Amino acid sequence: MSTTSPTPPGAAAARPPERPPTDDGRTGPAGPPKRRRPPTGAARENRAGLAFVTPTFLVVLVVVVLPILWTVLLAFQHARLVDIQGMSLFGDWTLDNVTGVFTSPGFWTSLWTTLLYTIGATAGSVVLGLVAALALRRPFRGRGLLRGSMLLPYVAPVVAVAFVWEIALSPQFGIVNEWGGTLLGWDDPIAFLSTRSFDVSLLGLHFDIPLALLTVVAFETWRYFPFAFLFLLARLQAVPDGLEEAAKVDGATHTQRFRYVLLPQLMPVIALLCVLRFIMTFNKFDDVYLLTGGGSGTDVVAVRVYDFLTARFDVGAAAAQALVLAAFLTVLLGVYFTFFAKKVQEEA
Repeated sequence: MSTTSPTPPGAAAARPPERPPTDDGRTGPAGPPKRRRPPTGAARENRAGLAFVTPTFLVVLVVVVLPILWTVLLAFQHARLVDIQGMSLFGDWTLDNVTGVFTSPGFWTSLWTTLLYTIGATAGSVVLGLVAALALRRPFRGRGLLRGSMLLPYVAPVVAVAFVWEIALSPQFGIVNEWGGTLLGWDDPIAFLSTRSFDVSLLGLHFDIPLALLTVVAFETWRYFPFAFLFLLARLQAVPDGLEEAAKVDGATHTQRFRYVLLPQLMPVIALLCVLRFIMTFNKFDDVYLLTGGGSGTDVVAVRVYDFLTARFDVGAAAAQALVLAAFLTVLLGVYFTFFAKKVQEEA
């Protein structure tokens, strides 16, 4: 005899209805569909950031990244200028271009010339910019006009200023040789831009100097010292006056105030300027080419790459030289950041 209690009336109606079976055959109690939570503030900020960054990323990708990748591909292929349109993206790979860079005549001399040119121009522009910033930091009548005139070499077109220097240094009708003959007693005019080596006698000693290279370094120093001048002047304006006043009260001289008060404040900016100017000058092409065309001992690597591209029409060799140049510059910067950057920050 069954002892099961009878189901009370209305109990079946109180049971919640079941959901229809899903794709995997599971069933469950029916309920309202889950609503998607609105995005949080951080998610909205991330989406807005991506929307703002995407156009810049696309521009950098098209203008910077893709040309670099194309240059790397060309450096390992036999690519001539007349054949480049019909070349496939991945042609016959070879290391001949890279090995040819190191074995080609004049490469190491050109690299050494580039280092001398870069170090001299970088140091000269930073030192001259520092001197100008120190000279114009105090208020005086006409200081604004003089500060504005300091920017003229940097903002003027390079073609115009290079032409002015060529005319001024010309051995036939240059004003520099005219002044040298009149004031300094030069017997013969000096061809500053076409003389590889010039004999100089000082205190009874005779030695040769690379005159054309030094002239190009002087031009680079004059043209880009306003870049350092702006950075250093801005940092000097932020130095508290109380530091110098306290040093003056303690009896510190001008040299001591510069050495122990101003220079530590300027060292991070000077280090940054040296890195930026080194990179820019190491890859510089237009200044040297406009002044000397790479002749008379001024054959820097950038001009050499241009000659390979235009004179020999060898795109692969030119790309390989550019790649080696970039790798060499990366190594130099890596050495700087590894051994000197932390030391500069600690001294500052």
